[in-house]
Amino acid sequence: MATCPECDAEIEVDEYDVDKGDLLHCPECGSNLEVTGLTPFELDLAADDDDDEDEDEDEEDEIEDEDELGDDDDEDEDAEEEEDWDE
Repeated sequence: MATCPECDAEIEVDEYDVDKGDLLHCPECGSNLEVTGLTPFELDLAADDDDDEDEDEDEEDEIEDEDELGDDDDEDEDAEEEEDWDE
């Protein structure tokens, strides 16, 4: 049995099935917890994934930039096609 460091709720954990660094979820308060020690068994609040969210936003920005570049190429092709029709 372990205790949530956020709300002090008892969390049922089979201490033999987890390793240091494993992530758990408190069913009472919803906190993400990390196993920080095995002997004695300890839980701590897991680090936020803000870095992962920032990376996702950067990837989205890159995709948007590529789309904008691709749109310019399409406009150039359309202009060339119009010129061909005028001849």
